Amino acid sequence: MVARVRLLAAAALLGLLSACAPTLGPPPPGIAVKLPDESFRAADFAWSQGIGRNAIVGKLAPQTGPMRYTCAGQTVVLTPETPWSRRRMLVLYKSETHSALPTAEVRARGPQAPPGDSEPYVRRAICDNADRFSFAGLPDGSWFAITIVKPVPGATGSSMALMRRVVTRGGKTASLEL
Repeated sequence: MVARVRLLAAAALLGLLSACAPTLGPPPPGIAVKLPDESFRAADFAWSQGIGRNAIVGKLAPQTGPMRYTCAGQTVVLTPETPWSRRRMLVLYKSETHSALPTAEVRARGPQAPPGDSEPYVRRAICDNADRFSFAGLPDGSWFAITIVKPVPGATGSSMALMRRVVTRGGKTASLEL
């Protein structure tokens, strides 16, 4: 009987001690949790300034339904992917990979996007009358292709902002549909 009481007392004591054990919580002092830095830093864009053997050949994706769009005459912007530009795409386009949203909606979110000027690092092409565009001499890396499409002549509707992530690698030509 005494052994049984001791065993129960020991079990109770262990139960009380385990209740004091820490659970998931903040890291111990001296161990920092590093969050991704999404600040604009020109150094993050440096890789995109190189000349490479990659290319992108793009076109406006085939459209179904009554509404038809064109990118003819519009600029296609190719922005290098960095932590800053990835965050910017998420704020503006609600995606880090692809999007098709009304232009006014994207522009309205502009003030919430992280500040910075990627202008010196972007590349541009003009979408031709067949809704095609291309970029050449690109280094290996990830990019965001962005353009505005407008309803074809005679159609009604508002313009749309299109964005798609594309990767260039190995001296190859990447095909892209916006």
